[in-house]
Amino acid sequence: MKTFYDVLSEKRKSVPTPENIVDKNGNAYFGTFEKEFQKMDFLKIDHPTPYPNALNKMKLTLWEAVEVNLKDIILLTAVCDMGVFGTGLTVLYDKAARKVTFWQDMFPKSKAVISDTLLGGDTTKSLGNKVSLNVENHFENGQAFVSGHAADKNKGKIEYDVKLERVSLPSIVSIPFGKNRPLYSQKDLFKVTGYIEVNGKKYEADEDSTAIIDDHRGYYPYKSHYDWVTTMGKNEVNGEKQFFGFNLTRNQSINQTDYNENLIWFENKSTLLTPVRFEHIEYNKWHIRDVYGMVDVIFDIGDRFVMRVPAVIIDINYHITFGDLSGFVCDPDGNKYILDGMYGIGEDKSLRF
Repeated sequence: MKTFYDVLSEKRKSVPTPENIVDKNGNAYFGTFEKEFQKMDFLKIDHPTPYPNALNKMKLTLWEAVEVNLKDIILLTAVCDMGVFGTGLTVLYDKAARKVTFWQDMFPKSKAVISDTLLGGDTTKSLGNKVSLNVENHFENGQAFVSGHAADKNKGKIEYDVKLERVSLPSIVSIPFGKNRPLYSQKDLFKVTGYIEVNGKKYEADEDSTAIIDDHRGYYPYKSHYDWVTTMGKNEVNGEKQFFGFNLTRNQSINQTDYNENLIWFENKSTLLTPVRFEHIEYNKWHIRDVYGMVDVIFDIGDRFVMRVPAVIIDINYHITFGDLSGFVCDPDGNKYILDGMYGIGEDKSLRF
C-alpha cells in the first residue's frame, strides 16, 4: 500500500544552498534549499525571458510582504517592484466584521526599495506618500523588525511596529517557469511581539500572535496566473496547542510534482505536501485539494482587496482574500490536522505584463 512518502518527490527535499541564486555562467539554480541565499543576482541570469538581457530589469518582479495575525485583526503590508513601476499596499481585515480596509500607493519603482538579501539587516522600504513600510531582515538570526504607517482622509490612519521571531523552518524554493526562468520564494512562520494601531485603537500582540514574511523574486511569463492560500496561528498538534501554518500554491511551475512550495509549518520543523489544485466553487468559496488525500481545504472568503489595472500592454487582475478555513491537511505520516476555526489569506492573481 502506498503512503504519502511514496508520492512526495525526492526533488522537493531541501539541499544545501549555493552562495548565489545564479552560477557564473548565468544559469539559475532550481529546487528547495536549506537556508537563505547570500546573494540574489537575478539580473545576471542569462535570458530568463525571450528578450535581450538588457531588459531583465524591466521584466523582473520583486516584492516583500508581511502578514500578521492578531486576535481580532489580520494585517497584510507589502511593497512591490514590478519592473516599470512600484506599489505599496497595506490591508487590514476585521475578523468580526469580515471587512477589509486598504491603503495603496502607486509610484515610480525607485520608491519601492527591495532588500538585496534577507540577511544582516538588509532593508525593504515603501517610500510612498500614503503607505510607508520598513522591513529590517535578520533571517540569519530568525528575526525581522517591521514598522510602518498608512493614511487616507477617508479611511483614517494605521500604524504598526512588530518584532518577528521564527518558530519553524524556512520554506525556500526556486521554481522553473521556463528553461532558465526562476520564480524564487522564501516564506517563514514567526511569533509576534508589538502592536497595530488603527484610528487610535491599539491591538497588542499576545502569545498566540503569528506572522509570515513572503519574499518573492522572479520572471513571470507574459501571461500568468496563480492561486495561493495560507494560514498561521496555533492548532492542536500531538494533543497540545502549538504554532502551526501552511502554504498552498498553484502557479506556472513547469513540473508541479518536483517544484512547488506546498508545506505545513510546525514548531521547529516542517513537512512537505503534494501539488494542489484550486477550484473556485463560488466567488467567495474556494476548494483546495490534492489527488492523494493530503489536502482538503474549504476557504470561505469574508472580504477581499481588488486591484484592477486594465491597459493595452499591462493587465493586472489581483485579488487578496481573507476569511475562514475548514477541512484538513495531513503530514506524510498520515496525521490529520483539522483547520476549522483558523483564518486564511489568499491570492487570485492574473497578469499580462
